[in-house]
Parts: sequence; C-alpha cells; structure tokens
Amino acid sequence: MEVSLATTMLASAYDEALLGLREGGIPIGAALFLRDGTLLGSGHNRRVQEDDASVHAETDAFRKAGRRRDYPECVMVTTLSPCWYCSGLVRQFNIGAVVIGESENFHGGHEWLDELGVEIVLLNDPECTKLLGTFIDAHPELWHEDIGL
Repeated sequence: MEVSLATTMLASAYDEALLGLREGGIPIGAALFLRDGTLLGSGHNRRVQEDDASVHAETDAFRKAGRRRDYPECVMVTTLSPCWYCSGLVRQFNIGAVVIGESENFHGGHEWLDELGVEIVLLNDPECTKLLGTFIDAHPELWHEDIGL
C-alpha cells in the first residue's frame, strides 16, 4: 500500500481519536476502508462513554461499516497498534491490510497479523504517539483499565 494513501486514511482515524477525547474517552480512532480509499465506516474507543469494554475503536469502525463480503479487499486503519481483541477481529474476518498510526504507547498483535499474511503499514506518526501518550500520562488508571492491567 502506498504510504501517501495510508497517511490520508489515517487522518480519518485520527479525527475519530480526537472526537473520543472530546467525549471524555480514550483517544484511539479507527476506520475501515476499501483499498482504493473509499471509507466504509469509522469509529473510536467508546468504552468509557458507553460503559462497554467491547467498544474498541476498531470494533466501532467495523460495526459502522455494516455487513460485507469483501473483507480481504479492506484496510483497517487505526491510530494505535491493535490489541489482541482487535487483531482477532482482523484475523476472523480476513481483513487484508492494517494501517497503524503508532506502536510506541502500546505494541499489540500487528506482528502476529503480519506473520499470517496481513499487509501491515506502520506509520510511526508523531501526532498519534503524542495524543495517546499525553492521555496516558494524565489518566494512567483509565489506560490500565483499557488494556487489562
């Protein structure tokens, strides 16, 4: 996947992360696209807002994209390396590629997905790293709850 297209796609996920932060939640965003850049659905971590531990950014975007039969042609874009739960979602539905904003604040299951043949694009985006890093510093207890510590 072209880095310029991946970066453009990441902007949608980043906007979702900012929305989550404004709502009082954890600033992680995601979006599901077709490989040509067509947006299918976007979402953000809403665990706090909905009091539901299953509403991660990737699952929110996935749900909003609706039922599909073309998951191998889809790209999950997320501001943060997907946790094992969300990596399992990618694996279960055979999503063909994952674009990741950063993996410094949390290193999830993207290497496992790569080993399984999922195309991984790690952008190491400084804005994604700063957004979540600042949140973690300010709210460590909420972050630890989110990642199961």
